[in-house]
Amino acid sequence: MSGDMTTIRFDAPKATDGQADATQQAQAVQQAQQQASAPVATPTTSTPTNTNVQLGRGLDVGTANLLSATQEDGEIVVKRERNAFLEIPAEFAGNRDMLTKLNVPFVSFRDHLYVLGDASFNLANMFGKEVRRPMSDGFLSPQEQDAIPMMKFIVERLLGAPKVAGEPVYFCIPAPSIDKENDTVYHEGIVSGILKKLGFTPHSMNEAHAVVYSELADQGFTGIGVSCGGGMFNVCVAYKTIPAVKFSVARGGDWIDQHVSKVMGISRTRATAIKEGDVNLMAPRNREEEAVVLYYRNLISYVLQNLKQRFQLARDVPQFTEPVEVVVAGGTSLVGGFVEVFAEELQKIDFPLQVAGVRRAEDALSSVTRGCLIAAALNES
Repeated sequence: MSGDMTTIRFDAPKATDGQADATQQAQAVQQAQQQASAPVATPTTSTPTNTNVQLGRGLDVGTANLLSATQEDGEIVVKRERNAFLEIPAEFAGNRDMLTKLNVPFVSFRDHLYVLGDASFNLANMFGKEVRRPMSDGFLSPQEQDAIPMMKFIVERLLGAPKVAGEPVYFCIPAPSIDKENDTVYHEGIVSGILKKLGFTPHSMNEAHAVVYSELADQGFTGIGVSCGGGMFNVCVAYKTIPAVKFSVARGGDWIDQHVSKVMGISRTRATAIKEGDVNLMAPRNREEEAVVLYYRNLISYVLQNLKQRFQLARDVPQFTEPVEVVVAGGTSLVGGFVEVFAEELQKIDFPLQVAGVRRAEDALSSVTRGCLIAAALNES
């Protein structure tokens, strides 16, 4: 999957007079952002004994991936785990020792063995099976009876033990969906309960708002953050840290996989592997990649049309006197050509707010969890 840093500019950037008059909250957030602006360090398998660890963590609770962020020795350490699991086929259930020797993460639950995270996805491809997911469309899956215990196992593996009792964890939650009835209260409560059982103090924040925190410091925390996840796309229009419009749509990378799988007659796991391969939306090379492009473009257009409508219907929207940046983040935005397609579709809709340009977050996959970490640094300092 391409990780190019494409930026599409619509207008020459203008000096932002309002930055000097940013609210006290924005200034505080900017200080926190500067503290958390170090590059991501690849975590080692063992924790150093003399590490200067700043308390407070960020947690991105995504449909496809879970990511955590901590600050250690002046660097942000990001860890990722695929939010999936796979029951070991009965004929292999006795191979606990082999799984241990191969360092495959697994748990025993209700007399069954389950492989967790990325290993489950790899094994599913080998066995020709589909992974099971604790979440769907951005929320805990009501169809998955083992969603809560499996989520707890994966989060525990990702976070480990708190550095001190009650260490704060700021985690993201989606905005209410405009196209599907969902229960943010239940989802937020379950994730909070999991974190409490692991010894943390949970705090929730809007997912796309976290993108604004992590990516728009130089713009006075004013602009549009779009979190492009596996289960849904979240959008937040913010003015000096304050959300003016926020919503989600119940379509994301999984929606693309589902439709590509159906029209191409392949498994969803195979469709995911194609989408996460070396695809460029501006230059598809075969029928499968053309299908990926078609559904990507359809999804982006759908999100932008709803953003235009929501912005026009919103009350008490601040006066944006300067063109704003649009920043996209999340795993579904990593495909090659995403920024170009997003900019093309944005140009088509006559959006009522002047846009300076579209860019991908510097580290799109960790942008949300970084934003959560900044919130933790701001509120717990």
